[in-house]
Amino acid sequence: MASIFSSDDVAKHNTKNDLWVSIHNKVYNVTEFVIEHPGGEEVLIDEAGKDATEAFEDIGHSDEARDILEKYLIGTLDEESQKTSYDINPLRAGELPEQKKSGS
Repeated sequence: MASIFSSDDVAKHNTKNDLWVSIHNKVYNVTEFVIEHPGGEEVLIDEAGKDATEAFEDIGHSDEARDILEKYLIGTLDEESQKTSYDINPLRAGELPEQKKSGS
């Protein structure tokens, strides 16, 4: 049975040595991954204890990164804490943004 956490529960884990984030309403304990993170530890520390969905998606993580993330899954957010919409750019690693067509 998966554990259920509130956003307040996640917020308590906001240091390099105790670092949780939520992404797409799932809760991850990424404490052990902080020093291995290819983008540097400061990126994770900045999102510690928060909903990191927009930061995670905006950077364009690869499918491999998403697979790695699943190793750290510890539960989900409770219904009251869940978000239903995000302001994200769904660009993935290795993809180029769509070019706008010119009128000429």
